[in-house]
Amino acid sequence: MKKALVTAWLVLLVCTLSGISAGEGYVIGDEDLLQLSVWGNPELNVQVPVRPDGMISFPLVGDVKASGLSPQELKAVLEKELSRFVKTPVVSVMITAVNSFKVYVLGDGMPGAAASGAAASGVITLKRNTSLLQLLAQLGSMRGADLKNSYILRDRKRLSNDFFKLVVKGDVSQDIQLKPNDTLFIPDNFEKRIMVIGAVKTPIVLQYREGLTALDAILNAGGFTEFARQNDVLVVRKSGKETINIEARMKDVIRDGDISKDVPLMPGDLVIIKTGMF
Repeated sequence: MKKALVTAWLVLLVCTLSGISAGEGYVIGDEDLLQLSVWGNPELNVQVPVRPDGMISFPLVGDVKASGLSPQELKAVLEKELSRFVKTPVVSVMITAVNSFKVYVLGDGMPGAAASGAAASGVITLKRNTSLLQLLAQLGSMRGADLKNSYILRDRKRLSNDFFKLVVKGDVSQDIQLKPNDTLFIPDNFEKRIMVIGAVKTPIVLQYREGLTALDAILNAGGFTEFARQNDVLVVRKSGKETINIEARMKDVIRDGDISKDVPLMPGDLVIIKTGMF
């Protein structure tokens, strides 16, 4: 009994050090590296990889299916098989390298993607149980991402977790523990950015954020040029198949300090500052 308790403690300790604890329900997968030990039988202590077919090779027993099992489940299987050769075997299963916990990230809105400054699509191997928020933090800035249309695909089903509420609003109820083979779709938000053109010092494309106004956008573009018709600003907005033109008298807004006359912007708005000599 004492030996079994010591062995169980060792399994938990090593799994925790490797980033995955048995209590967190980690499932062994292909390419993981396992240290297998039999108490009192050092000749049976081996380090084995999980092959692509999910099998491992163990002395006396031969091939055993490991992929899809937890460390404790594999321990029970090995002890049962070894009992034909060893009296009351006590097996420890230690995960020394986690290589099977892979998630896939697709889309152009990740940090590092060429144009948006945002990581290219690819495969990420996780070394420990990781939540969605933790992974997004690893990826870096989400400035180029369309968080409202991002989602996780798991077992061919789209999960309902809201990336925008999680990242922007800090709503941790939208966080979720990732699972092997999860796919994250993170599209680019280019079509939802704000474009400022015309008589401004630096025509610019801005990331949309809540509360952004026409005046904010113009200031981000360096302000008006000397030839700008400040009371002749046009905000062009697409609404379905329609295009809406909203006139803004920004000179009056600045002169009177009446922000109620400013125009709150929406994703995808185009701000045009017209030019005039007088």
